[in-house]
Amino acid sequence: MDDSGLPDAADEFTIIEPVPPPPLRLTDAKGKKLSLADYAGHVLVVNIWATWCGPCVEEIPTLAALAKEIHHFGGLVLPISIDIDGAQAVEPFYEQHHITTLPVLLDPDGINLDLLHTDGVPVTIILNPAGKMVARLDGGADWNTPRVRAFLQLLAQPKSKPTTQGATAI
Repeated sequence: MDDSGLPDAADEFTIIEPVPPPPLRLTDAKGKKLSLADYAGHVLVVNIWATWCGPCVEEIPTLAALAKEIHHFGGLVLPISIDIDGAQAVEPFYEQHHITTLPVLLDPDGINLDLLHTDGVPVTIILNPAGKMVARLDGGADWNTPRVRAFLQLLAQPKSKPTTQGATAI
């Protein structure tokens, strides 16, 4: 655990055999419809969250810090808010928490939790550059840790196959 009391995400996420992710729906702050396919070729950390969720509020700064750390190898953090007020909730939250490294992405119809077969947030999935889901974590964690960054960087390397080495208890 770090100073925030959140566990290292590398201790918490479950590595799975690569599978297609659910067809998550998202829009940007201007309402443009997007899909995970729009980010093909990148390692993705996709986080479903809300501004009113305590664990999400604790975790989002670690995702913002991670975004800076993984950008150099093409890694992206995609936080998708389920807030009913959409960008009107997320933009002031980002400003209040000095978050400048994350895009404002929204779940316009609240379907993503159903697609992920959960009713709680936060939930995070990791996709490899081929667009396959390779890990999942339900619950809050510290994402900006050396072991998480190493795992993501390994995914970015051509023909890599992640292992549990360096990510215990998964």
